[in-house]
Amino acid sequence: MSQRTTISTRALTRRELIAGGMTLGAASLLAACVGTTSGGGGGGGASTGAVTLQNSVQDAEPKAALEALIKEYEGDVTLNSVATEQFRAQLTNYLRSGNAPEVLSWYAGSVARSYAEQGLLLDVSSLWEGDGVCAGYSDALRSLSTDAEGKQIFVPTSYYWWSVFYKKSAFEKWGVEPPTSWDEFHALCENLSGQGVAPLTNGLSSTPWMASGWFDYLDLRLNGAQYHRELLAGEHAFNDPEVVAVMEEYKRLIPYFDKNAASYTAQDAATPMAQDKSAMYLVGAFVTSYFPEDQRDDLDFFSVPVINDSVPTAEEAPTDGYFAAAKSDNHQGALDLLSYLASAESQQQYIENSGSANLPTSPDVDTSGLSPLVQKGIELLNNTEEITQFFNRDSSDALQATADTALTKFLAEPDSMKSILDEWQTAAEGVFAS
Repeated sequence: MSQRTTISTRALTRRELIAGGMTLGAASLLAACVGTTSGGGGGGGASTGAVTLQNSVQDAEPKAALEALIKEYEGDVTLNSVATEQFRAQLTNYLRSGNAPEVLSWYAGSVARSYAEQGLLLDVSSLWEGDGVCAGYSDALRSLSTDAEGKQIFVPTSYYWWSVFYKKSAFEKWGVEPPTSWDEFHALCENLSGQGVAPLTNGLSSTPWMASGWFDYLDLRLNGAQYHRELLAGEHAFNDPEVVAVMEEYKRLIPYFDKNAASYTAQDAATPMAQDKSAMYLVGAFVTSYFPEDQRDDLDFFSVPVINDSVPTAEEAPTDGYFAAAKSDNHQGALDLLSYLASAESQQQYIENSGSANLPTSPDVDTSGLSPLVQKGIELLNNTEEITQFFNRDSSDALQATADTALTKFLAEPDSMKSILDEWQTAAEGVFAS
């Protein structure tokens, strides 16, 4: 087959996408952005025509790496790149569209299972069987990619860890060491504050979900992974005493944050750290691409210290990859593209070209040449007792929206914690009732 690759980076405005549903104009833009495949409107055949890959990769180097990977694909594929928050807002519309894109980038776990329960995802179990590209993946990844009926509905291609990142040279300049206990962490923050350095940075403007990072870890450290999963599944309330304890601990951290955190994006928040104006960033390993290339070898990390010795250790390790739309026209084309993207060769190429600290899911990728930082990340995840993902990945995008509202308001008005938690619980009940 002759190769034809089309790459589109057209983005819809957030105002067009949200606020009570799309206008007619936004719907037209969405149709243009999703694109079309061969054949008529949705229904899901097994044709061999064009394939559309709808993705949310926006950081420069990972985006370029994906584009390069797609250009080498021996097939007819259109790559549409949409800003993450826009993609999130319209993902359901993409999947329900009469001309749904064949393959979409997103997350494993509860979000994918929720779409599968609605009949929106293609069964990709064949890729997990026999000599399928995912057949040798770990049992943990298989479980994460399986729906309630036992079918595989997701193809994971990378995962990464969250931790507190810092620059080794900056710590040396300030005469400080990574903490090994929660008390030492607070002492470190006090020390840095006394030196005129903002101990913590974060980016909450157009990426308010970043506020959930500290919420997740404090809940994991105080109440444990099992409670955390149950809370996000609606089995506990956000105004329960256990969550109040989490928020009280979170409140202790607020004075340590960069005063401009509410105006930074997740990427912007790395800038004051690159300039040695802030010291630490609780973030995913994707943060490495936010730093100048000559600073990346200077980055190191430590896990959020233990707070309650009786609680098993837990780390967040979000898993990324792809699923396929059941309503697309070209199911076989989707499976072929998924096989290509999930192959060891593609994963190796993507990780190397993207400058990413992501870890490969394929056991056939040679990790011996990966950076010391990534090797340390692998060790961290291998040694923890529990692994979770991230707030929305362990719950839903709808529940994430309630967290965004509650946590950003809390960070701005910490003394209103009680009323904020009551409002959060009411909003969460609405999500679980829908």
